[in-house]
Amino acid sequence: MEFLYEYGLFLAKAATLVIALLLAVGGVIALASKQKQNKGELEINNLSQRLDDMTHHANHMILSKEEWKALEKEGKQKQKAEKKQKNAPAEHKPSLFVIDFKGSMDAKEVECLREEVTAILCIAKPEDQVLVRLESGGGLVHGYGLAASQLQRIKDKGIKLTVAVDKVAASGGYMMACVADNLIAAKFAIIGSIGVIAQLPNFNKLLKKHDVDWEQHTAGQFKRTLTVFGENNEAGRQKFREELEEVHVLFKDFVKEHREQLDLDKVATGEYWYGIKAKELNLVDALSTSDDYLLEANQNMKVYQVKYSQHKNLMEKLGKAASISVDSIISRLWQKANQPGL
Repeated sequence: MEFLYEYGLFLAKAATLVIALLLAVGGVIALASKQKQNKGELEINNLSQRLDDMTHHANHMILSKEEWKALEKEGKQKQKAEKKQKNAPAEHKPSLFVIDFKGSMDAKEVECLREEVTAILCIAKPEDQVLVRLESGGGLVHGYGLAASQLQRIKDKGIKLTVAVDKVAASGGYMMACVADNLIAAKFAIIGSIGVIAQLPNFNKLLKKHDVDWEQHTAGQFKRTLTVFGENNEAGRQKFREELEEVHVLFKDFVKEHREQLDLDKVATGEYWYGIKAKELNLVDALSTSDDYLLEANQNMKVYQVKYSQHKNLMEKLGKAASISVDSIISRLWQKANQPGL
């Protein structure tokens, strides 16, 4: 009887564990299904209120009791005056919509950017403006080409576009930035790199050393110019260089279209400059941080942050974490190889 009792208890525990696992799997499946139905969420946050609250709190922390009471009294008097004028037309302030774009190598963030731009264009009035806080060292041509086209949509609607670069807008990042009506940068932000680069390893000699054959078949003389495992020839290399040069010409023409004051022969060399020098070269219009720009704009405008967030499942979150780690490593290696330290 004791054996049967223990065996029954074991079965009950096993059944409980199986049921718990089934419920957990069912929950994950239901959540994944829900995420597929609702792929993203649009947020619009009132940055003006945040800045005003910050000012109010800072004053409360540093002012004496007498100064604080005087400030509070002044505020109440202002509110009373506004109430007395309630029959008068309300003061209308234009809106400043803020977008943050931190671009990766493949510019996958353009999927959120296109939603944010569309949302703004649905509600913006001609007197409103857009600020894009941009950070990117560049990446794939077609990805950043689409990102630049998304910013062009704003200008095409007659809405003033300002791009602020606090850290870096190079290569594809500058392709986006140059679209702006007003381009500002911090003094030591990295600007420029109007050039094109492509590189790949070749393991053909290693394969031959170990008697490994590699076959690649194409239809079309230049379907594949250079290969990682096959034996490259001079004709393929020359064609590859020609393709890079064609992209560079397109890049230069695009920049010239938006910034006619640039001396392209001087700046389209693939070099980058810090903000101070970039201002001298007309790569940017003014030296300022995005923070100062927002503080000034908040005096006469209502400032809103527009953000579109995509829902991600567990695998996508793990993939993003791995991608961030790889991007961080590559960024550090690039900085060590290309930038002087301070």
